[in-house]
Amino acid sequence: MAGKFEAFVDQDSYFRFRLLAPDGTVMAVSGPFEDKAALAAGIAAVRECAGTGLVTDLCPAGAVARAVPAAAPAVGPAAAPGDCGDRRTPAGHTFILAKGPHRQGTKPRWATAVAR
Repeated sequence: MAGKFEAFVDQDSYFRFRLLAPDGTVMAVSGPFEDKAALAAGIAAVRECAGTGLVTDLCPAGAVARAVPAAAPAVGPAAAPGDCGDRRTPAGHTFILAKGPHRQGTKPRWATAVAR
């Protein structure tokens, strides 16, 4: 089962979306959008770019990661293992980090046309 997008209105009356993992964990929350059309365009942009995004390491050299606390045992449907069944990262694989920010060569196709 894939993750899902959940659209909502925040306390300041802006539209936002959150990306949920298959187990219901919130993976990301969007910035504010003025209307539902902009919200839909934001979701489309995330769908198009998320799988191909480069990783830029901004961590200081020699930084030590903290230990991850043990997760509480899951109860109910979330306890079922994911249906992927495959390893997402092959053994011995390392990420190739971007050397700096990249500019998009063309205007994204989801951008609205400007009236002339």
